[in-house]
Amino acid sequence: MAEHAAVNRVVESSSLSPGALQEWRTSGESLARSGVAGFHGWPNINVVTEGGGAFLAALAPERIDGVYPPIEPYDFGHLDVGDGHFVYWETVGSPDGIPAVWLHGGPGSPSSPNSRRNFDPSRYRAVVFDQRGCGRSRPLASDPEADLSTNTTDHLVGDIELLRSHLGIDRWVVVGGSWGVTLALVYAERYPERVLAMVLAAVTSGRWRETQWITRDMGRLFPREWDHFVELVPEAERRGDLAAAYARLLASPDVALREEAARRWCTWEDTHMSLGPDYTPHLAVRELPWQLVFARLVTHYWGHGCFLADNEVMANLHRITHIPSVLIHGLHDVSGPLDTAWELHKAWPASRLAVIEDAGHFGASMAQELVAAIDLMAGIARVTPAPTQSPTQSRPAPLV
Repeated sequence: MAEHAAVNRVVESSSLSPGALQEWRTSGESLARSGVAGFHGWPNINVVTEGGGAFLAALAPERIDGVYPPIEPYDFGHLDVGDGHFVYWETVGSPDGIPAVWLHGGPGSPSSPNSRRNFDPSRYRAVVFDQRGCGRSRPLASDPEADLSTNTTDHLVGDIELLRSHLGIDRWVVVGGSWGVTLALVYAERYPERVLAMVLAAVTSGRWRETQWITRDMGRLFPREWDHFVELVPEAERRGDLAAAYARLLASPDVALREEAARRWCTWEDTHMSLGPDYTPHLAVRELPWQLVFARLVTHYWGHGCFLADNEVMANLHRITHIPSVLIHGLHDVSGPLDTAWELHKAWPASRLAVIEDAGHFGASMAQELVAAIDLMAGIARVTPAPTQSPTQSRPAPLV
């Protein structure tokens, strides 16, 4: 494990020989072609990138200028997933390409046209969708009468499987960002036979300590802004779960109170994500209807511990340690410290960890590195053998 966790600092792509780069590119193909049932490791190169993350970009020299050009979906629709919910989905790229799915963050921060641009349209059949209650899915969570009891992590995982089946996809590359990383990990742990590979950016795992860090501990770094964040909460609740307290505010029949709670939540989110060198506030300046959806869903999930047993992702990681993955994390991501990504990487032999030294919680060269990693996985997914067991045999046991 110590050898696997070693880190080589790579300042620019020329720090690695062409042979080493080629070995990294082809390692997954070599293992798959050798008949190994799954992917069991990378060459011993664990990467912390400096000065903009040249390493992953060097692995995709055909696309080094960032994301792919804008593209329109070739198919789209609303899937009835039950409980009165209709999930919006769309597919972009090549209908015959490698299937992939994008899991957006939040919870409640829906996909956008830029989400489509993460995928090489000549190689991928990419599925982009909005999770329950947000974006173009219906109904929206901003309605105070909305029944959020049918909006949980279990429901979202079930929706992903329904969508995969609806689109006739057997296995796919799972890509997620921020909250989408937690959702991707839970989905993969429950349906490992459906996952070809994973690319996970701004790594989270849904633990209570992660949300506690954001809602309370970050107040030590931003005390003035935290006081403004907390003062809307009734004094008797200020020592408790602040996400749950905000969830109650956002369900209030008082329209003005709901709107003010949404604004303050988004302002606080912008504050704790602000240490990235090029960070520009984007949540606090969004239109109020968007803020109301986002704030209500994120507080609903965080106020319920993301509807997971604490440490559930780590406890069940053994189910997916054979799946090739790239973990990407910004060094300046103070609201999501690097320890979660590092802990996952150490316990996941088939993972690579790239720490982007000019990025925070996204921003800077993070998008470039994310797309380069997705490009890399296209080669691995193309040759990864199907699991030897049938889907019924591999159905997950009850979670720890």
